[in-house]
Amino acid sequence: MPSQSITFVVSQELNTPLRIKVVSLDGCKRLLQPSQRFTQSHLAKKVSNLRVISDLFVSVQVFDKERNRMLTPPVYTQHVPFKNGRIWNQWLALPININQLDQNSTLKIRIWEYDGGDECLFAAMETPVFSCVDGTLKRGKESIRFEYGVSDSSKVEVSDIQRLMNKYDQGEIKAVDWLDNLTFKKLESMQKEMRLPKGTFLLNIEFPYIELRVVYTETVNPDVQKNIPTLHNFEQLNEATESKQDTQAKISIGDSHQSTLKFYDPDQYNVDVIEEKFQRLERSSKSSTLDRELKPDAKKRDILNQILAYPPCTRLTAHEKGLIWKYRYYLVNNKKALTKLLQSTNLTEENERKEVLDLMDIWAEIDIDDAIELLGPVYKNLSVRSYAVNRLKKASDTELELYLLQLVQAVCFESSSTWSDKSNSAFTIVNMDQSKNGNITPKSLTPHMMASLDSMERSEAESTGAESSVVISPLAEFLIRRVMNNTRLGNYFYWFLKSEINGCQYLVHILDSFISRLPDEKRSLINDQLKLVTILKECCLEIKKLKDSTPKKQELLHYLMVSKMRPFLRNNNVALPIDPEVVAVDVVVEECRIFKSSLSPLKITFRTKDRLKYSLMFKVGDDLRQDQFVVQIITLMNALLKNENVDLKLTPYRILATGGTEGAIEFIPNDTMANILSKHHGILPFLRSNFPDDEEHLGVQDWVMDNFVKSCAGYCVITYILGVGDRHLDNLLITPDGRFFHADFGYILGRDPKPFPPLMKLPPQIIEAFGGAESNNYNKFRSYCFVAYSILRRNAGLILNLFELMKTSDLPDIKIDPDGAILKVKEKFCLNMSEEQATVHFQNLINASVSALLPLVIDHLHNLAQYWRS
Repeated sequence: MPSQSITFVVSQELNTPLRIKVVSLDGCKRLLQPSQRFTQSHLAKKVSNLRVISDLFVSVQVFDKERNRMLTPPVYTQHVPFKNGRIWNQWLALPININQLDQNSTLKIRIWEYDGGDECLFAAMETPVFSCVDGTLKRGKESIRFEYGVSDSSKVEVSDIQRLMNKYDQGEIKAVDWLDNLTFKKLESMQKEMRLPKGTFLLNIEFPYIELRVVYTETVNPDVQKNIPTLHNFEQLNEATESKQDTQAKISIGDSHQSTLKFYDPDQYNVDVIEEKFQRLERSSKSSTLDRELKPDAKKRDILNQILAYPPCTRLTAHEKGLIWKYRYYLVNNKKALTKLLQSTNLTEENERKEVLDLMDIWAEIDIDDAIELLGPVYKNLSVRSYAVNRLKKASDTELELYLLQLVQAVCFESSSTWSDKSNSAFTIVNMDQSKNGNITPKSLTPHMMASLDSMERSEAESTGAESSVVISPLAEFLIRRVMNNTRLGNYFYWFLKSEINGCQYLVHILDSFISRLPDEKRSLINDQLKLVTILKECCLEIKKLKDSTPKKQELLHYLMVSKMRPFLRNNNVALPIDPEVVAVDVVVEECRIFKSSLSPLKITFRTKDRLKYSLMFKVGDDLRQDQFVVQIITLMNALLKNENVDLKLTPYRILATGGTEGAIEFIPNDTMANILSKHHGILPFLRSNFPDDEEHLGVQDWVMDNFVKSCAGYCVITYILGVGDRHLDNLLITPDGRFFHADFGYILGRDPKPFPPLMKLPPQIIEAFGGAESNNYNKFRSYCFVAYSILRRNAGLILNLFELMKTSDLPDIKIDPDGAILKVKEKFCLNMSEEQATVHFQNLINASVSALLPLVIDHLHNLAQYWRS
């Protein structure tokens, strides 16, 4: 941060040691003549009298000059065998903190040499710690000039060149590579040509550069401060009050006419009106006609390509925005440049907005991931969002299902952000009845807006049959019309929206609009699902209220299934909300059971229309929306990998939150690693018990081991990127056919209830099941990890955009720090690394995880706690 910044920190807040760098000593003295060595033999004991460059060492200590007392013992430089000059370049940490320093604190510097066998003083000098001009802690380089053999001759100097170098080191002078090289070479030659008189020396030292200026303050006496009266109306202090006031903390600002102390300005981050006006003039209509023919040179093209390669969450600097705007017509055929142009545009300015909206109509068609970015909370302009919706229309239903959760979330924050920002929108809320009759024609309606809106107001008014002043957003209208034609999408759209309502009237209006447009047959399907969920919820609550043993609760569950669930299903064949393609016709009572947990979740097994069984777990009292989001991201990543013909045998089981504190989880036959290790004493014996093969080296059928290796690699990469925490052997699961997967995503993005969590959870039992770290399976595992990580890094933009849409959600680990959540995911992708560097980075993560000891200890403690809890 440049020193012109109007921010500072007081010295009493810095509990860090004072550090001083001893750089070098310039100068020389007259040497002894050969005759003097014999006549004054005691002088010949000092090497500095015989050689131009002799070995010296420096001591530094702090003392109080006013009270004439030492505050620290001396700290010495290490021995350096000098050759061409006396250069130490050593930082000395003094045993005193900055908040313990006094305004009179002074550095006492001593230069020592050896006189035969003992050290003797070469020179002594002093320099204050705080500046005498403005009372701030010194920063940067300074020189102390002294005469050899003359006491009290030291003088602190800061030359003009040193002042400029300090500003350069502190970032106040912008670095220009080609100019800096020339300048530093010139400075080196000037330094060599500079000749100090014989006997004159220059000791160069350096104070640490602290980003904020450190202003000296005195210690506050809290007992005295309580007695200081409060002043009102600028009343004058009497002498008694002044004497008490003197004891409280004061900022030393030096001489009143020379003070450079700066204070915090609350307007420093507000828009600079001069800069804003300059931008408007620069982007005026006259300049835009000239920009149409502009083409960047090779260097500018490289800079533009670098800007376009930035991840979606990267904020552009003012210079980068200006460059994108300047070459906007050149970039019109680059589909990746549109989002960067919109970020560089001030959409509140009519001229800029009109020009950019016109450009959007001729811009190269953007990808789906960029369209999703334009639906984020940053872009509130209705025309921009309508443009993105038009691009979404070309997505298939399969693609749309992958992003549906985030698109519903985008609809949720539109109720409070998009429509409230009327100044940025080309379309405002109108009365639907008037719109239907043609009495209102919205102005500035661009072609892509017209295509997106497509008489949505009229259709909405006709469906409700009454006047309404609420206009559904283009995104909501698009989703409603699209999901009405697909039962599966309509099912998830309804439940995603229902779990996010929380009393929001706008979302209630969208949900009512969707239900009102459905045909009677589809509406009755949703009503049956609501009744099914209500029965499951009532059963769960009734069992939780029963304070009895588990067998008694099991009997109650079977009774409820027979008396409530079975009659309902026999009268109504219900498409399950968690998977609408599964139609339940009965319940398998004998396979329904209760899990041991404080929430008493239920395992319900249904008989389907295809005469198959489908099991799910239903729980009340737990918010499943975060788990639902994580599984949705895993499903997306699985699709991205399969698009590259990489099938890692992942198991993204379904999770559906039917409300804020309830939901269903698909049940997949599995066993936890804790149980497997307890019963079989290893993963290989477990796999052999299900699919043995004596001809194979490990005794397991080849395809089962292939499932295990691939799924371990896939979840290893995915859980690392998502920062999944609270990993222990009870939420690491393995299916009988060798598919490994994770459960329970209550902690993500690096959060973990355990101390020192590993970046990657890779238990040694898994490596043992591969056949050891030297086996072919382990090498395959690493190769799959590298391939998966590489593919997901190439799709990082899409994943980051989906996280961006979830910033306004109520997911616990995102709600804590929405911006930080995006940065954590971005950090895991290592987008600043090359492909080779990223592979090496992931290899190091695997090695560190395999050799980690602490997770083993924590797993044992967890198992012990589970034992005593049971």
